[in-house]
Amino acid sequence: MTVSIITDSAAALPAELVERHGITVVPMWLTLAGDNVRDDKLSIDEVLRYDEVSTSGPSPGEFADAISSRMSDDGVLVLTIAATMSSTFGAAQTGAASVDGTVAVLDTSTAAGAQALVVLAAARAAEQGGSLPQVEAAAAKAIDGVRLVAMVSDLDHLVRSGRVPEIAGWAGRRLGIRPLFEFRDGKPHRLRPAFSVDAAKDRMVAMLRRSRVGGARLHVAALHAQAPEEARELLSRVEAEQDQTPATSFVGQFGTVMIAHTGPGLAGLAWWWES
Repeated sequence: MTVSIITDSAAALPAELVERHGITVVPMWLTLAGDNVRDDKLSIDEVLRYDEVSTSGPSPGEFADAISSRMSDDGVLVLTIAATMSSTFGAAQTGAASVDGTVAVLDTSTAAGAQALVVLAAARAAEQGGSLPQVEAAAAKAIDGVRLVAMVSDLDHLVRSGRVPEIAGWAGRRLGIRPLFEFRDGKPHRLRPAFSVDAAKDRMVAMLRRSRVGGARLHVAALHAQAPEEARELLSRVEAEQDQTPATSFVGQFGTVMIAHTGPGLAGLAWWWES
C-alpha cells in the first residue's frame, strides 16, 4: 500500500493524470439560479449562460467519505485549494477529524495548475514508497516553490467575485489591455498589464525563464479557461527553451468553479524548479 492522495476539483488536473496516479478528486459546488450543482455535472458553456453564479467547496461529509474510501495503513494526504479562496480546507479538516485512521490535510495556498503540480509532487513521493510525513514534506516543498501567472480576457469576473477592485476592471475595459496576474500568498495580485495577447505570453514565458534554478528539474503546467491553443503555445515555447525535457509537463483546463471567477479566455503558466 502507499499513501493515498486526495484533492478538490479546483486543481486543473487532466483526467489522465488523475487516473495514472490514483488521485481522488472531490468535486466542488456551483449555485445556479438557486440550484446547487456539482461542478463536474455541467459543461463550462452551460455554466457561462448564467449571469449570477456562486461557488462553494465540498462538505466535511464529502471529504470524510472520500478519505474513508481511500484509507490504508499508510494514511491519507488531502491537498486543498488555498484557504484564503475557499472554505474547502476547513471542510477537509473537519471531515478528516471524523474518520478513523491517519490523515494529514494541507493547504496548498494556491489553485488550478499550481495546485495540480503540488498534488503531483505528493503523488510521486507516495509512489516511491514515502511515509505520510515524507509525502507531506514533498508537497510542502512544491508549495514553497510553485508559481502561477496568467492573463485574462478581462477583469470583469474577478471584479464580481470581489478579488480585484472595480476601478481595475473599468481601466481594463477602457484601455483594451490584457490583464495579467500572479497568484501568490493565497490570492491573485495584479501585474503590469500587457497591450496584446502576444506581449502577455512573452511576459509569462520570460518570468519562468528568469526564475530558473541551475541544475533543477522543471515541473510546468499550461492552464487555460477555454483557450487551449494559447495554453499549448505557451507550453511549447517553454519546452523549446529547456536543455532537458521537463520532469512534468501538461496542459490543464480550469474547472467550472474556477472559470466562474475568472471568466473564459484565461491562459497561463504554473511551474516550480525541483532542486
